Amino acid sequence: MKTFLGIAGTVLVIAAGYYAMWRGWRNRQARQSELAPLPEVPADKIRGVEGVYVATTSAGDWMDRIAVHELGVRSVADLAVSEAGLIFHRRGAADVFIPVDHLTGVRTDQGIAGKVTAEKSGLVVVTWSHDGKELDTGFRPRRKADTETLTESIATLIGAEQS
Repeated sequence: MKTFLGIAGTVLVIAAGYYAMWRGWRNRQARQSELAPLPEVPADKIRGVEGVYVATTSAGDWMDRIAVHELGVRSVADLAVSEAGLIFHRRGAADVFIPVDHLTGVRTDQGIAGKVTAEKSGLVVVTWSHDGKELDTGFRPRRKADTETLTESIATLIGAEQS
């Protein structure tokens, strides 16, 4: 009987924890519901650098994950850089398109909500504006060698658009 009560108590604590996390995520979505829908993803299916789409956060606040429009959903993805902008082709979540005129910066960093890397420049973080809000989107390339190339190509895209 003690074993049963111990197991039941453990299951109850775990269920309460999951319920609290689910409720917190739903409250975050409600607070962010005013964020306008994302730009439509172009039809081109160009593939890019393989990696992991980590999350989108409020710019400058690496722990304030954006929950609406599936921007907070971590997924395997590839990041394609085109003249139109950046396209994150994600598996298990909706693709994300950031038009070139929304891009404001790119850098490498060590962490963003949900992911911290051992190396200081393990993530490519793109800063962009959408609906009057500044956002940071983190991407972890599969191959470390792709980080610098990807960062340079995005910086060139932003620089070419700004001149």
